[in-house]
Amino acid sequence: MLAALLVVLALITPNRLQELEPAAFARLPLEALVYLAVVLALPPSLGRVRTPLALAAGVVLGLTAVLKLLDVGFLEVLNRPFDTLIDWRYAGSLVETVRDSFGNGIGTALLVVAALSAVALLVLLPLSVLRVTRVAARHRRPASQAVAALAALWLVLAVLDVRSNAGTLASRDAGGYVYGQVSRIPSELRDQGQFAEDAKEDPLQRVPAEDLLTGLRGKDVLFVFVESFGRVAVEGSSFSPGVNAVLSSGTEQLNEAGFSSRSAFLTSPTFGALSWLAHATLQSGVWVDSQQRYDKLVTSSRLTLSQLFGRAGWRSVAAVPANTRDWPQGAFYHYDHIYDSRNLGYEGPRFGYPRMPDQYTLDAFYRLELAKEQRRPVMAEIDLITSHAPWSRTPRMIKPSAVGDGSVYEGMPEQLASEKDIWPSPRRVKAAYGESIEYSLNALVSFVTTYGDDDLVVVMLGDHQPATIVSGEDAGRDVPIAIVSRDPAVLDAVSDWGWDDGLRPEPEAPVWRMDVFRDRFLAAFGSSGETGPGPADAR
Repeated sequence: MLAALLVVLALITPNRLQELEPAAFARLPLEALVYLAVVLALPPSLGRVRTPLALAAGVVLGLTAVLKLLDVGFLEVLNRPFDTLIDWRYAGSLVETVRDSFGNGIGTALLVVAALSAVALLVLLPLSVLRVTRVAARHRRPASQAVAALAALWLVLAVLDVRSNAGTLASRDAGGYVYGQVSRIPSELRDQGQFAEDAKEDPLQRVPAEDLLTGLRGKDVLFVFVESFGRVAVEGSSFSPGVNAVLSSGTEQLNEAGFSSRSAFLTSPTFGALSWLAHATLQSGVWVDSQQRYDKLVTSSRLTLSQLFGRAGWRSVAAVPANTRDWPQGAFYHYDHIYDSRNLGYEGPRFGYPRMPDQYTLDAFYRLELAKEQRRPVMAEIDLITSHAPWSRTPRMIKPSAVGDGSVYEGMPEQLASEKDIWPSPRRVKAAYGESIEYSLNALVSFVTTYGDDDLVVVMLGDHQPATIVSGEDAGRDVPIAIVSRDPAVLDAVSDWGWDDGLRPEPEAPVWRMDVFRDRFLAAFGSSGETGPGPADAR
């Protein structure tokens, strides 16, 4: 009975957390009936086939159960199911993120539990299927009668379309699930080859350096990614009023300092995580929505914004405070220098996942790059990571003059809400997310008003929406973007974009796919080659 129960649960358990309700388990799986019918139909002369058949079916069922569990996690974080061909490549990043977010102790324990659960399913389900098979074979007549009765019941339920809140009671989900996993593999393999060809074709290869970015010569241009800053932060959520108040206040502070800003939305290629896909999409002008595409891109000759700025005479740098070791893919971007957690000079405490507060990252960037008297103009990509999940221990803003080497933050993390305080309550998770976004935005506005001059241009944007626990289901992939400058000529160059005034885009603000930004930005401030109109603006 326990073996049969485990098999049935593996077949009918849904792959969405929201569907895990009692009604979801009141269903009759067709796959179990078909399997038993096949086993019972085997003649005694083929009895030896039953054992390998049972083990093979059990392994398939075990893999299906593991994939369903992975789907639950991916749908909660990335708002999409697990992809068997691509997503195994994220294993290393997942391990690091869990440990960084929850600490080595709890993080390692969570990973061990997950691994043991997967192993248990892969062992127990084949044994369970084998047990059920042998019992059915020993009691052939009553088993055949039971299967016939249940098959008749399944047909009645299917014909009458008897349903509960979880769907039809005549279940055939497992077979369709396995078919869906397998059937999409050929198209993904074709996509991999097509993307590699598309990435090679870059009209900007033909543009002379002297024609690039002529409208920004002499400017320091910063592309600042605010982690998990999505449309949900500014629209229709319990925390959006607080974020919008910060954006409105920030717009006023910038105006008082002589800066103006324009804002809109971009559609990100990713949701909930995998920020590097958004960074690659913005920089390369091609749609990078999977690790498979990312791996192809970083081995191609596609030109990035950082490389194009470098060709035109800028010093190009990256500030990636989340990185703790060398970044091999950074070579694709052709940065002159890469800052990470090891060389930004931070001597303060860690704040959960973020190794340093955003205010410190920006202050250190100014000190290490912009404060130099004899230098070339700087193009930089800067990652602000305080708003990275799990949104715990969000720092407090301090006076810019007090930031120093970060030792001023000693003792602050212990005074702030931890994961244990936040995550038992979805309401507190959402509030913590909103507070982290407010902090990152305040840090950036403070940086611009404190250190900005007539030659500073900032492009601020989100990388993706936050996880489903914050965004909700079907939230879309839009992220806010804004361009800030004190020079009227900079904003005049983008006036035909139709973006909204200020840092806060209205709900009806223009929406571009993130991959069109590179070429439109280059066209506004110089030559973009013969790129044509690019992908459609509409979502």
